[in-house]
Amino acid sequence: MASAAHCISPITSGSSSSRVSPIAKQLCAGRFGKSSLAGSSTSTPFSYSLLTTKVHCHPFARSLKVSATAISAEPLVTTPSSDSTAASGKERDYDAIIVGSGMGGLVAATQLAIRGARVLLLEKYLIPGGSSGFYQRDGYTFDVGSSVMFGCGDKGSINLITRALADVGRKLELLPDPTTVHYHMPNGLSVRVHRDYEAFLYELTSTFPHEAKGIRSFYGECWRVFNALNSLELKSLEEPLYLFGQFFKNPIACLTLAYYLPQNAGDIARKYIKDSQLLSFIDAECFIVSTVDACRTPMINASMVMCDRHYGGINYPKGGVGGIPRQLAEGLIERGGEIQYKANVKKILTKDGKAVGVKLASGQEILAKVVVSNATRWDTFEKMLDLDQVPKEEKNFQKCYQKAPSFLSIHMGIREEALPTDTDCHHLVLEDDWNNLEAPYGTIFLSIPTVLDPSLAPEGHHILHIFTTAWMDDWEGLSPAEYMAKKEAVADVIIGRLEKMLFPGLRDAITFKEIGTPKTHRRFLARDAGTYGPIPAGRPKGLLGMPFNTTAVEGLYCVGDSCFPGQGVIAVAFSGIMCAHRVAADIGLERRSAILDKGLLGLLSWFRTLA
Repeated sequence: MASAAHCISPITSGSSSSRVSPIAKQLCAGRFGKSSLAGSSTSTPFSYSLLTTKVHCHPFARSLKVSATAISAEPLVTTPSSDSTAASGKERDYDAIIVGSGMGGLVAATQLAIRGARVLLLEKYLIPGGSSGFYQRDGYTFDVGSSVMFGCGDKGSINLITRALADVGRKLELLPDPTTVHYHMPNGLSVRVHRDYEAFLYELTSTFPHEAKGIRSFYGECWRVFNALNSLELKSLEEPLYLFGQFFKNPIACLTLAYYLPQNAGDIARKYIKDSQLLSFIDAECFIVSTVDACRTPMINASMVMCDRHYGGINYPKGGVGGIPRQLAEGLIERGGEIQYKANVKKILTKDGKAVGVKLASGQEILAKVVVSNATRWDTFEKMLDLDQVPKEEKNFQKCYQKAPSFLSIHMGIREEALPTDTDCHHLVLEDDWNNLEAPYGTIFLSIPTVLDPSLAPEGHHILHIFTTAWMDDWEGLSPAEYMAKKEAVADVIIGRLEKMLFPGLRDAITFKEIGTPKTHRRFLARDAGTYGPIPAGRPKGLLGMPFNTTAVEGLYCVGDSCFPGQGVIAVAFSGIMCAHRVAADIGLERRSAILDKGLLGLLSWFRTLA
């Protein structure tokens, strides 16, 4: 499901219990309080102190339970064996610097570390995870983004989150969700996507009996794609030795994926289905994946999600989604990697056209063989790179893709009596008009993770995480008073819709409320215009135009939702695995063939021009 972000925001509103925590007040002041130097009684602002204790700037950091060193303006988390080079403020060479600790960046970092690479992960914020992070208020533990976790199953090769955790010796306690999502759609259409595939098909075909054959045919094609993916060892599609090996092992699966690569889910659906309302429902299914309709959603992406929810199932991490990046961060450090929090990368350094390191806002320069950016491509190429001109490949990308909208998010705590006892965890609400599916504030995503894990809220309470698409332009040019008033007004309408559609008396049950806007997401996730990621500018040819991890700048790689295969937790994890494989080959930790590399990368670049 699409993700929103609200982290530790200084802008809060809502009931009388809503307030800015002491931590948030300190953050707004540009510092984190006082810390004592080792061996000294002098208290010094955190942003200038040298600590030789464990990082303690956030409850998450306390829970890392690994030896760490925090230095200068940005706390640097290292292993105890790290030398004093970093502590002296001098440059230090790494094999790879990862910019950003979103899920894609974390997976890439851990995959490189287990191969023996010297990895430094730089994170602007205080904790890892990006939109997969968490924050706490008044006894509630809120997920920053979506609570719908794909890729956490225990079988196959698509369970990429499970695999990434296992690779660093980690495993989470998971709570299975019996219903992926409950749709509440126009004309009274109500459909539950059950974990059991046949139960889902029974419910959908009971609603559309005249399309029973078409329904099975469309979702059957999704399974054909999923099964092909699930039969392969998933690594970099930019590494020819791997590709040839997989082709000789399983040529049918490889040819199947090649066939579907340029196709969209909506085109496949229309081969079998004629009912306009059912096609609109499939648009909604794809909107959860990509924030666009089925005709602009690649078939491969749709198939991964629409099938994994039944194959591996949706599984919620006990304690919250933030446990995933926390465990990956711990695993990275235990395998010799380093994490530097509050590290604001302002510039990617280049020399003779090659990326050679980064420069932080503090002025510190750090060198590496390669740089991997987990930022959006807009942030990477337009803000962090000092180039005479944007590379041609990036110009082509921006012709094919545009920035998706951001989100308005509402995190609420409510008394439990406001919800029926059989309430599902995840909901999608579009009650009036199918045409409003992609409109700002049209579709409402709702997660109630306390249905699965009551420990996230005080006893007798639930968490509601509500989010809906919103554009940055709608929130610019407002005075502080206008901004606060607009947040309240828009949130009140959204809550009113849920109260009318699902939960009568919802307003009266609210005990905590905090509202985030596209400006919040831009600030805390460092994403241009707070965007969710790239969406097709027109009707795409499936994934044909989506760039992979390598870029036109030697030594610079991208990872995350701006790369193949796109948006969503499972997709960005896949991106991280692919990126680490390609980088490892380029720095000598995996087999490679320079001649085959040149040929394949040239061919892939040509294919993208066909999109």
